[in-house]
Amino acid sequence: MNLLKAAAAVSGMTLLSRITGLMRETLVARGFGASAETDAFFVAFRLPNLLRRLFAEGAFAQAFVPVLGYSKAQRGEAATKTLVDDVATVLMWALIAITVLGIVAAPLLVAMMAAGLKQSANAFDLTVQMTRWMFPYILLISLVSLSAGILNTWRNFKLPAFTPVLLNLAFIVCALFLAPYMHPPVLALAVAVIVGGVAQLAIQVPALRRIGMLPHLKWNLKAAYADPDVRKILKLMLPATLSVSVAQISLIINTQIASWQGAGAVSWLSYADRLMEFPTAMLGVALGTVLIPMLSKANAEGDRAQYSQMLDWGLRLTFLLALPAALGLCLLAQGLTATLFHYGRFDAHDVQMTQHAVIAYGVGLLGLVMIKILAPGFYARQDVKTPMKIALLVLCATQLMNLLFVPYLKHAGLALSIGLAALLNAALLYWGLRRAGAYQPQPQWWEFLCKLLVGLTLMGLCLWWLNSRIDWLELRHQPMLRIGVLIGVIGASGLVYFATLAVLGFRPQDFKRQ
Repeated sequence: MNLLKAAAAVSGMTLLSRITGLMRETLVARGFGASAETDAFFVAFRLPNLLRRLFAEGAFAQAFVPVLGYSKAQRGEAATKTLVDDVATVLMWALIAITVLGIVAAPLLVAMMAAGLKQSANAFDLTVQMTRWMFPYILLISLVSLSAGILNTWRNFKLPAFTPVLLNLAFIVCALFLAPYMHPPVLALAVAVIVGGVAQLAIQVPALRRIGMLPHLKWNLKAAYADPDVRKILKLMLPATLSVSVAQISLIINTQIASWQGAGAVSWLSYADRLMEFPTAMLGVALGTVLIPMLSKANAEGDRAQYSQMLDWGLRLTFLLALPAALGLCLLAQGLTATLFHYGRFDAHDVQMTQHAVIAYGVGLLGLVMIKILAPGFYARQDVKTPMKIALLVLCATQLMNLLFVPYLKHAGLALSIGLAALLNAALLYWGLRRAGAYQPQPQWWEFLCKLLVGLTLMGLCLWWLNSRIDWLELRHQPMLRIGVLIGVIGASGLVYFATLAVLGFRPQDFKRQ
C-alpha cells in the first residue's frame, strides 16, 4: 500500500471537508457576526464536541483501533466481528446514559463552561437551550467514530474522511433556509448539528455492511461487557481518557476565561480555530489516520525498523508542509480573516480581533500537527500512560502561560498559550519515543531542515512583500477580487517555496512509501 497515496486520498477528502467548513463559517459570520448569540452557540456546541473528542475520537479511538487491528491480524474476521458487536453494544448504552444526563444537567454544564455568559441572561438561557438540543450529537458522532475506526482498519480511509462534509452541508442548508423561520435565527445551527450527525452515521452503514462489519447491537449489556477484549479496551481507555481529558479541561478553562473577555471573544477564538483546523486536519489528521493502523500492524508483527521508518516519513512530511502553512497563517492572518469572514455583521473590529488569535495560533501550528503524528506512535504500542503524563504537565504549563499572556493579550493570549503548549507537548512526545527506543530518526535530518529554512526564508520575503501592498479591508465590497488576490498571493508564495526546494534537490518521489 502506498502511504503517500493513501494520505493524499484522506487529505483530499479532508480538503473538501475544510472547504465546506470554511463556507459554513463564512455564512455564520455573515449572518450572525461575533455577538452574544454566536458566543452562545459556540459554547453550546463545544460541550457535545468536547465529549466527542473525549469519548469518541479521543480515548475510545486510541484504545479501540490498536486492539481491533490486532484482532484482525491474529484472530481473523469472525472473532473480530464479535468484538465489534460487543464494543458497539457497550458504547451505545454508555452514550445513552451520558446523553440523558447531559440534557438534564445542561444549566450546570454551561455554568462550568462559560459562567461569563450570565452577564447576559438571554445568552445564558439560549446556551442552555441549544445545549439540550445538540447533546444527542455525542451519541451519533461516537457511533460514527466507531464506524470510522473499523473502516480505517480495513484500509477504507476516504469515506470516514468525507463524512464531516455532511455536517458542514447541514450547517449551510440550515443557515440559508431554516434560520429565517427560527426565533432567534441562531437556533437553526443547533438543528443542523443533529441533522449532520444523522447523515454522517447513515452514510457509513452501507460500507460497513459490504465488509461484513455492520455492528449488531445487543440488549444484553452484561454479556457484551464480559468480552475480554472489551475489558481490555476499557482498561486502555482509562489512562487515555485522562490524557485526552487534560486537553479538554484546558479547553474548558480557556472558554471560561474567554467568556469574561466581553461579547465576541469566544466567537473570535472559534473563527480563528476554524482557520487553524484547516492545515491541522489536512496534514496531521490525514497522516495520523493513515499511520495508526500501519504502526499498529508493525508493532503487532514486531517490526521495529518499519515502525520507526513510518514515523520518520510522517514527521518529514509534517515539517515540509506545516512550516510554510504556519508562516502563511502568521503573515497573511488579516487577508485570510477578511476574505473568509468580513461580510454582513462581521466588521473590521472583528477582523482585527480574529486576526490576533490566528497569529497566536499559528505560532504553535507545527506542534499541533506533530502531536497527530507522534501520539499514534504511543497508541499503536498500546502505551497510553506516557501521553497522559505529558498531557498533565502541558495542562499546568498552559495555565501558567495564561496567567502571563491573558492580562496583556486578552483572547489572543489564550490562543498563544495553546500554540506554545502544543510545541511543548510535541517535544515531550518526541523525547518519550526516543527514550523508549521506539523511534530512530533516519539520516540527513539536518540537511533536510537547512534546505527547508532556505525555502521558508524566500517564501516569507515574497509573502511579506505582496501582503504589504494590499488593503484587505478596503476590498470588502469586491469579494471576488479579494478572493482572487488571496489565491494569487498564496499561489505565488507557494510556488517560490516549492521551486526553491526543487532547485535544492527535493523530489516528490522522495516521500513515497509503501
